[in-house]
Amino acid sequence: MSDATGAVISGVIAFAAAVIGAVIAGRYAKNGAEAGGRKAVEAALAQVHSQAAAEHWQWVRSQRHQSFADLIVAYAALDEVVVRTTPEVRGGGGLDAAIGREVRERTLELQAKTSQLALWGPSETNALAYALTGKTVAAVRVLLHLGNPSSPGSSAEWSRFNLARDEMVQAHATFLQRAGEIIRDPRQPVS
Repeated sequence: MSDATGAVISGVIAFAAAVIGAVIAGRYAKNGAEAGGRKAVEAALAQVHSQAAAEHWQWVRSQRHQSFADLIVAYAALDEVVVRTTPEVRGGGGLDAAIGREVRERTLELQAKTSQLALWGPSETNALAYALTGKTVAAVRVLLHLGNPSSPGSSAEWSRFNLARDEMVQAHATFLQRAGEIIRDPRQPVS
């Protein structure tokens, strides 16, 4: 074989190797690009999911904060009426229709705010809110009974009211403490 034929064969082999190498490199580049594209899409989706989760958590936290505040305002409004009314009832004045209606309206408002709070959780706070409302309603019932003109208002009934009022105040303090902890803790679960 002559040098020219050897050079041609070597050239053909080199050309074939270059073409085969280019094809193989092209396939790897294509697979690499596809894998890289998938990874980029997965990373973008993870980032969007993470951002959406963070925004959702902030929204839930805001809703919790608002529902806690609404409950506290409703409690304060009812407590103000109870505090204002108790001396009159204790003095034997009874409850007039307007004050009785106001007490009932404030009680219903507290119950409504408690129900709204139940939407945002967590369940521990819901239980505390329902306990607060239950104890407040119990104290209001005793006060309404004592405010009834036909009720004699014995010292035992006033003791029952004082006990119910103390339980109401303690339930309020417990709720306030836990609600504050939940608002300040960014790791609270979304329920």
